[in-house]
Amino acid sequence: MAAPDTYDFVVIGGGPGGYSAAIRAAQLGLRVALVEQEEKLGGICLNWGCIPTKALLKQAEVYRLLQRADEFGFTVGQIGYDWSKVIQRSRQVAERLSKGVEYLMKKNKIEVVRGRGRVVAGPKVEVRDNKGALVRTLATRQVVLATGSRPQSLPGIELDGKGVITSRQAMALDQRPASLVIVGAGAIGVEFAYFYNAFGAKVTLLEALPHILPREDEEVAGLLTKSLAKQGIEIAAGVQVTAVKAGAKGVEVRYRGASGETVVNAEKVLMAVGVVGNIEDLGLEVLGVKTTRGAVEINNRQETSVKGILAIGDVAGPPQLAHVAAAEGVAAVEFAAGQQRAPVDRSSIPFCTYCQPQVASMGLSEAAALKAGHQVKVGRFPFSASGKALATGESEGMVKLVFDAKYGELLGASIIGAEATELIAELGLARHLEATYEELMHTIHAHPTLSEGVMEAAGEAFGQALNI
Repeated sequence: MAAPDTYDFVVIGGGPGGYSAAIRAAQLGLRVALVEQEEKLGGICLNWGCIPTKALLKQAEVYRLLQRADEFGFTVGQIGYDWSKVIQRSRQVAERLSKGVEYLMKKNKIEVVRGRGRVVAGPKVEVRDNKGALVRTLATRQVVLATGSRPQSLPGIELDGKGVITSRQAMALDQRPASLVIVGAGAIGVEFAYFYNAFGAKVTLLEALPHILPREDEEVAGLLTKSLAKQGIEIAAGVQVTAVKAGAKGVEVRYRGASGETVVNAEKVLMAVGVVGNIEDLGLEVLGVKTTRGAVEINNRQETSVKGILAIGDVAGPPQLAHVAAAEGVAAVEFAAGQQRAPVDRSSIPFCTYCQPQVASMGLSEAAALKAGHQVKVGRFPFSASGKALATGESEGMVKLVFDAKYGELLGASIIGAEATELIAELGLARHLEATYEELMHTIHAHPTLSEGVMEAAGEAFGQALNI
């Protein structure tokens, strides 16, 4: 082999974290290589996660809206859909964005090396093809591990990709299943429950913890439970799945709750019980990189236990979110390059679920704030009192804000309703800047907008709301 190529950064993995890290390094004038084994750049998020699922969810939303046409004064004929075109559109969106990432690599003069990367002493990155043959050796000052994660299952339940599927198969099924059991009611499980129910599948949603969207505010989760149940989704929380058995006529699921054991049969079962980091075959054990429960251990500078090796995104553990991976990628590069900056602000990370009504949150929930020892004031503003929500026919839900009672500082926010995932950004900025209720309340919000709910909820917490 020829002498290894030499780089400032070699990034393993071309998802949101990896390509963001590579771009930031290039912006700093550093020589960068990005190693990716898949044919398309963008990682799971862009190709098989965040982006195509949001396309599918928008199509479900439009389909539901067409069914409500008479509310808006329209008379339409029979509403139908072409399932293959529904799926095809989401794939086209993903394809377009993947090409966009390729363009960004060229624009920023980042060398893309195809193959599977493995870290060896140096540090160096050995790149092998799909047959295991060594094709390149890249010497580097810093390695950034951005290898992402993959869906996991419950012990003893095999993901066969046919009867028992993951989210990857769920977003590209040739035919819509007549019935579907979803195990796990986090964001992924809830989003697919909404999507398939909207298109007519009989959906059963199972969750081991006491309520769906377990990390969300309990009051908000309760409102969403009622809404999804009203839409026709069967929900069972606080239950343990004891067996999943695939057969010629479908899949049998057994679960146990307070009322005993229940058996439900469905055409397919979607396992949405979480993900595990892709830490295998990276050379970590040999180099002594510490891992815990399927994730690489890092400090607040994204550094691992071995000098010169950084880790970002899903492979570094929860929260496994694309926007967190991107933020960590930028932080890792800037720290390693000697830039002065703060670590990633984990107190203001937004969490979003894109069903309808949408759910979004950041910071502390009411229960978490009380547990942390805060005396709190809570403000709520229902969208049923919002002129914009009523005008657009989306009056379901509310804004809920949690403040420190003594100083009025914003501690957290939870929103359920239309465009909640867009509205949460204002509150993330407010918390990052340590804003108080007065600053939110005195910021003039355009009328009529859904964002007025933020201003009103801030006022309501301290008895100063004007419109409720």
